[in-house]
Amino acid sequence: MIDAYEDPGTPDVRGGWRYLWWLVRCQPGRSVAGALLGSSWMVLLAATPYLMAKAIDEGLEPGDWAALAGWSFALFAVGSFNAWLSIMRHRTMTRVRMDANFRTVKVVVGQAVRLGAALARRTGAGEVVTIGVGDVQTIAGALTVVGPGVGACVAYLTVAALLVSVSPMLAAVVLLGIPAIVLLVGPFLSRLQGAETEYRDRQGVLTSRIADLAGGLRVLNGLGGKGLVADAFHRDSRHLQAQGYRVGAVTSWVQALGVGLPTLFLAVVTWLAARLAAQGDITVGELVAVYGYVAVLVGPVAFWVECGYQLSRGVVAARRVVRFLRLEPMEDRGTRDAPAEPSVLHDPESGVRILPGRLTALACARPADTATVLDRLARYTASRATWAGVPLDEIRLPQIREHILLADHEADLFAGTLRDVIMGADSDPAAALHAAVADDIVQALPDGLDSPMDAQARNLSGGQRQRIRLVRALLADPEILLAIEPTSALDAHTEALVAKRLRETREGRTTAVTTTSPLVLDHADTVLYLVDGKLAATGTHQQLLTEEPGYRALVARDAEVMK
Repeated sequence: MIDAYEDPGTPDVRGGWRYLWWLVRCQPGRSVAGALLGSSWMVLLAATPYLMAKAIDEGLEPGDWAALAGWSFALFAVGSFNAWLSIMRHRTMTRVRMDANFRTVKVVVGQAVRLGAALARRTGAGEVVTIGVGDVQTIAGALTVVGPGVGACVAYLTVAALLVSVSPMLAAVVLLGIPAIVLLVGPFLSRLQGAETEYRDRQGVLTSRIADLAGGLRVLNGLGGKGLVADAFHRDSRHLQAQGYRVGAVTSWVQALGVGLPTLFLAVVTWLAARLAAQGDITVGELVAVYGYVAVLVGPVAFWVECGYQLSRGVVAARRVVRFLRLEPMEDRGTRDAPAEPSVLHDPESGVRILPGRLTALACARPADTATVLDRLARYTASRATWAGVPLDEIRLPQIREHILLADHEADLFAGTLRDVIMGADSDPAAALHAAVADDIVQALPDGLDSPMDAQARNLSGGQRQRIRLVRALLADPEILLAIEPTSALDAHTEALVAKRLRETREGRTTAVTTTSPLVLDHADTVLYLVDGKLAATGTHQQLLTEEPGYRALVARDAEVMK
């Protein structure tokens, strides 16, 4: 099985079928062993009726007790050996499935890491969750075809060859009948694949919505929008439920035909064999053998149908994984170095200029507009932004990431101790905790910095999480810090302290924040007032209050909210 630290290899992302075949090729020895064990197990199942026929024809019917004992012992020995083969087959196939499971998990996690900050901009959280929760298991199940699937084909050919020695007519019926059964089930498998694809897509959308709700439930409740969102969620859930019923209906037909048709076929072949025995064309032992052969064939046919079912679902899941693996991180064509000295960041699209060594605040009635500006200045979206007059896309991306930090107020917080959450290096967090007014958070926790944090620090309040994110950004100590709404969830007193200490801590370093809070704006060296994403005015907070009616109205509204 793949080691946790082993390289999973380079997946084949040319399609769902190719991805499944890649998983098989990654473990050739185990796959071949599974096929051989599965084939041997099924062939020896067919040997049971052969040995039974010999025991009847050569021992029981003529009264030769020695021959009967010999064939009976052979029957016992083959049955015991086959039981051992069954155990080994199951163990091997379990390892095949687990390898496929872990290998898929590793390539998906590796791709998520490779995409980095571009992940949220390329796909939804629900898509990744659906892959991790459901698709990985479905893909692993599809590899069942490697063992029992191959074994079913070998057993089918073996039984057909044995039937030729009994009756060519019965052999012809079996050779033609079994493929006919598989063909009858085929259209249902195609329908299942289409229904399963739609169901998985709807499931991904709904999972994304659950993730969004979990993160914004308090906000929705405060705005009175919880009922509207709940109604929409219920409506989408009902649609998903209806689609699930459609998938279940097709699945029930597939499984019913997989059991019913082989049983019906068994009855037909047994009836034909009984007629041949009554006419004296075959012996009683051969009649028992025919019955046993066809009874054995019920297993391979059921495996074929099951493998078809698993493959149909596996291909759908593999296509989703392949679609995710095809996503590319932000393209880096940069060949130039970052400026050697603090320089101006300029976004021509909005007209925003971030001057070096100053605290700049961006204010706009629509926070999304200012966040988009910072996205462009941090090179998380394509733009014509420049740094020291050099287009950002001409500068090597690793150097941009080294010098410019975009601190999102909704950035992920991973589970672990608080120390692990905030510290990217072994540095003293005391100064950053003080600057972000987060000392009280550490003091209130039972084990201080060593206290465990839930994923996204859900055991903290929204304001505490926001201050922890700011601590993490300050500890990184970037040359240029671009912070999106770093104080939006704080009370007025805490916000005023954060604004004052942020200015002091970042003195002489380039800092830009997006905010409409007068408590923060009053501490900024420069305030950039944007209207519809475009720069409308520049000045200090007091200057803009006097000269810009729109800015005054925006800030006054925010001041009223704080009261």
